[in-house]
Order: sequence, then C-alpha cells, then structure tokens
Amino acid sequence: MKTFADTSILVAAIVESHPDHARTFPWLRDAKRGQHALFVSTHTLAETYAVLTSLPLQPRMSPDIARRLIRENVEHIATVVDLCSEDYRRVLDNMASLGLTGGVIYDALAAHAAQKVSVEKLLTLNPGDFQRVWPGGANVIALP
Repeated sequence: MKTFADTSILVAAIVESHPDHARTFPWLRDAKRGQHALFVSTHTLAETYAVLTSLPLQPRMSPDIARRLIRENVEHIATVVDLCSEDYRRVLDNMASLGLTGGVIYDALAAHAAQKVSVEKLLTLNPGDFQRVWPGGANVIALP
C-alpha cells in the first residue's frame, strides 16, 4: 500500500512523549519493515524540522538531533516527493478557487504531493484540514 505521512504523523511518531506516539509510530516501523511504501513531500521534511526544533520539550531538541531523527526515521525509509514551481502554482490556484486562506496551504502542499504519486492513504492527525484542501480525497485521508 502506498501511504503518505504528513507532518503531524511524523512528529508524533518521532517524539516518544507525544500523546499520539503509540498510534503513529507503528506506521514508521512497518514502513521500515517493508510492509507498506511510505511517501513524504519535500515540504513535509522542512515542516517536520521546524516543528521538532520548536516543540516545548525539556531539554529542547537541538537542530543536529532533529536533522538526524528526520534522516534516520523518515528519509531512510520513505520516498520523498519533490514539488516543483508548477506544483506550487497549482496549489495556489486550488486554494484560491476553494476560497481558503492562511496556514492550511501547508496541508494543501502535502495533499498535492500525495495526489502526485497516487497514494492509497494519506495519514494525518488533522483530517478535517486535509478534507478542506482535497475535497475529493475523503476516501484516502485517514487517521492512523
């Protein structure tokens, strides 16, 4: 199965103290075991780094540790979907046509990447946001 993980899934799976770690970590573990093909976008990698390095953890996660965790737990097991300038333009056009504003564009970028590689499941802890930006993806967007 082709599965796409958004930032909320990656952060929860990587951070053991996260309240959703137990339900998200198995998706990374199973991808590492080859039980499904995992996909993430280039933007999702950057967003995951931003979140990991700004979480109110004690001690705070250093940039070096965040980078290593992303490399070892995501990049080594997932296919990274590149977004080009035309992809960004399409997402902007879609956001405008749907009348959507603000930070939901980051979910729209992830949804576009998932569509680009025809995933069977887009995992997120925020399904409502993804359904707003990808109304036709209701049968693909799922909680873990």
